[in-house]
Amino acid sequence: MSQPIKYPFLRLDNVNRPYADELKAACAQVIDSGRYIGGQETAKFEAALAEYCGTAHAVGTGNGLDALRLIFQAYIELGQLKPGDEVIVPSNTYIASILAVSQCGLKPVFVEPDPSTHCLDNKNTEKAITKSTKAILTVHLYGRIAKSSELTEIANRHGLILVEDCAQAIGADENNIKAGAIGHAAAFSFYPTKNIGAIGDAGAVTTNNAELAQAVRALGNYGSLKQYHNIYQGFNSRLDPIQAAMLGIKLKNVDNENKSRICLAEIYNNEIKNHTIIKPAQMPGRHVYHQYVIRCRHRDKLREFLLGNGVETAIHYPTPPHRQPCYKEYANLKLPVADMLAAQVLSLPISPHCTSIQQAKEISEIINCFQP
Repeated sequence: MSQPIKYPFLRLDNVNRPYADELKAACAQVIDSGRYIGGQETAKFEAALAEYCGTAHAVGTGNGLDALRLIFQAYIELGQLKPGDEVIVPSNTYIASILAVSQCGLKPVFVEPDPSTHCLDNKNTEKAITKSTKAILTVHLYGRIAKSSELTEIANRHGLILVEDCAQAIGADENNIKAGAIGHAAAFSFYPTKNIGAIGDAGAVTTNNAELAQAVRALGNYGSLKQYHNIYQGFNSRLDPIQAAMLGIKLKNVDNENKSRICLAEIYNNEIKNHTIIKPAQMPGRHVYHQYVIRCRHRDKLREFLLGNGVETAIHYPTPPHRQPCYKEYANLKLPVADMLAAQVLSLPISPHCTSIQQAKEISEIINCFQP
């Protein structure tokens, strides 16, 4: 019989409690302003996000999937991509990364990750490039940027657009360049579980390309930059000012939040001694640990064992995109690394508002007692 949950994986009420008074005040300020679409709060957050990431532009969107989708659609509208073009994507990612590509009429080309980082393997990426390849989508999975300088060089050498999926990596960096400023354009998600989360859905695009930023902004506003003048067949995907105001509060604290995650990860790195566990590889750059993901060949037994000892865990992700029913045309692809990761990964509690240093030590001790 399972014990009561002593070590919850994530509780969003705990995450937002330290900011509750500021969040409520920010919400009230927007309500009192009478401006509920766009306006000062949205513009202020966009400027702060661009400054934080080190880019010239940031454009708020309704969610992270739309941020990615608007990037690809903007490149199509600007004539730099066209339906049918190939986009290299990691075989190990959340399905939103792939949906953004296929929903724009582009062709995802699945490339296996490096099993040590779970991110795109650059050697595999270069081998997958054909005359039809026009872009690479790199996903900074779990908060890690892996060898992006190499990937940037590959993209530049082949004249490819490099798009970052930064949904899990705000504040991560490599060679002192932050996620969001590495590629030609980047998408962020501020889903409530992220390192900074909205109280609902929200997203953003960052880029140094003014023309692209303008196209993304227009596409997210029914294809319009001024009222009743529609230059594109656009969408409705805008960052509303209440979410922007609350995200502005959290953005100011994201570095401290990430430091706390890194501290918890160091506890796990140092304290987990079980030889059946593969811990995250230590790489150059700043890993912000949106998730702390271990691997175990006996993952399901381990998860059951942990739950029996009061430790709640999660699996990111149990089914690779090419095995999802909506992508049945890719079901016969041979992607053994993605399949292996899906069968072995397990995410431990890492939110600093739900897990203390002492709790991380206790969780590590429980893991050390596991015998398959």
